Amino acid sequence: MNITQSTTLSTFIFPGCFPRLLTEQGGREDLSAYRQLGGYAALADTDALLHEVEASGLLGRGGAAFPLAVKLRTVRDNGQVIAATGGTVVIANGEEGEPASVKDRWLLRHRPHLVLDGLRLAAAVVGADRGYVYVSDPEAAHSIEAALGELGSDGQGVSVELVTVQPGYVAGEETAAVRMINEGLAKPTDKPPRPFEAGVYDRPTLVSNVETLANLPYLQRHGAAAFRAAGTSLSPGTFLATITGGGKPPVLYELPHGVAFTELLALHGVSPDQLRGVLMGGYFAGLLNRTVLETTLDHETMRRQGSGLGCGAISLITDDCPVAVAASVLAYFDRENAGQCGSCFNGTAAMAAAAGALRDGAATTEDVDRLRRWSVLLRGRGACATLDAATNVAATLLDQFPADVAAHLDDTCPVCAHGALRADRPYQAEAGRNA
Repeated sequence: MNITQSTTLSTFIFPGCFPRLLTEQGGREDLSAYRQLGGYAALADTDALLHEVEASGLLGRGGAAFPLAVKLRTVRDNGQVIAATGGTVVIANGEEGEPASVKDRWLLRHRPHLVLDGLRLAAAVVGADRGYVYVSDPEAAHSIEAALGELGSDGQGVSVELVTVQPGYVAGEETAAVRMINEGLAKPTDKPPRPFEAGVYDRPTLVSNVETLANLPYLQRHGAAAFRAAGTSLSPGTFLATITGGGKPPVLYELPHGVAFTELLALHGVSPDQLRGVLMGGYFAGLLNRTVLETTLDHETMRRQGSGLGCGAISLITDDCPVAVAASVLAYFDRENAGQCGSCFNGTAAMAAAAGALRDGAATTEDVDRLRRWSVLLRGRGACATLDAATNVAATLLDQFPADVAAHLDDTCPVCAHGALRADRPYQAEAGRNA
């Protein structure tokens, strides 16, 4: 079923997949409509809900795929230790810094009560008395404000505050969200401590992506067995995938984990013969060549490919050269790094310069050797994962597309001979406007 929500973005629920996050309703879902679906149901037993979350195997949808139950239990336990000095805190992280993803903005704009309900349930499980919705998108902020106004003091059980931030790739990192609330500066901090140890006002803090939290109301109503009815044993449930590129407008899909990549490609109307490769999981996980046609979309399969689903953003590379795509993404990281860590500030600049020279036919084999060495030696440095993302892009370009790299060393790339791709944010997905 194809549901057009705006002139620039359509949403699509995978055939035969019971929708959990997307809806057929256009525009913004108000409180009355959400309650009719069973929203804000009374929670009698927080331990029982935590058990269902554990049994469900729900993994975080923000990029790291960390088990939500582990986060919930850790924050709850840490909060009980310091109960005398204050409770825990929950942050619904909707700062979608990934340019190729649109899922969080869609949920915040169209289903704000689903997100707030998930925040409410998470807060109840960890014993939080304060919650924050952390966003940069103005329409998302307006939607959440309206939803909070509809709720008033009813149905929450937790004091919720909206926090807005200037958009940026690093602004959505969990310690950056905590720092923004504490200090007004959305830049990552060194770890430890991590937010689950000492976050907002030094309280144990759960920072969870809005799509992750949006799965909790379904779990409360239907339980872990129903949640696992879709997906795979190691990647249960459905997920939101933003598909860009391929000469098509962006589409937001709700897919069961484990769907064949070729099935998604057919739904999107792109022939396998057109595909050169993909940017998988947004900019973070790097590139995959045509071997992606043999994969399924789940965390275990992507890990075996040396890649990852990340935030569910998949950019199809058809008419563009992978070298030019990688150069644009590395240039983006060079501009978007926080400027706090020398290894990241200098490393992203160096890798961007080498990749740009390669794109332009001005690189030497020594430049490529340096790029390969940096992609290994710079991994794991810095306060956040920006440098890791850049090294992933560099490493996967060299490993997955050696023939294209060689063609650029000889300045004989037939694609770039007609003008190489130069984009500030390649395959950026636009959320459109509320219907």
